Amino acid sequence: MTAPGLLMVAAVAVLYSTGFYLLLQRSLMRVVFGIVILGHAANLSLMLTDRAITLPPLLTGKEGAISDPLPQAMALTAIVITFGVTTFLLALAYRVWLGDANDEVPADLEDRRIGRLSEPEDQS
Repeated sequence: MTAPGLLMVAAVAVLYSTGFYLLLQRSLMRVVFGIVILGHAANLSLMLTDRAITLPPLLTGKEGAISDPLPQAMALTAIVITFGVTTFLLALAYRVWLGDANDEVPADLEDRRIGRLSEPEDQS
């Protein structure tokens, strides 16, 4: 049984952290890129966690360990879901950009209220 290389595990960690960082930005295009990167990280982590990739296919006729098709099916489902969410977010970002030629999400009233609470009061 072989464990995934440390380099591949580090690559998954970097992809997840970069995706989450981009997902928390106010620009809608950065959010879209974050979703795409998170989708790639999920697919890579699915492939890394199962050693069935190196086993022979399901119908070999030989006795012994055979491949499990579940990780490949889950990866294919994750690819399709990521594609659908990416398409929706691109359409949403384009629609917002048509409105004011800016894809920046403005701060809402609650953000402004919290920002005012964190500012020091002027005591003069």
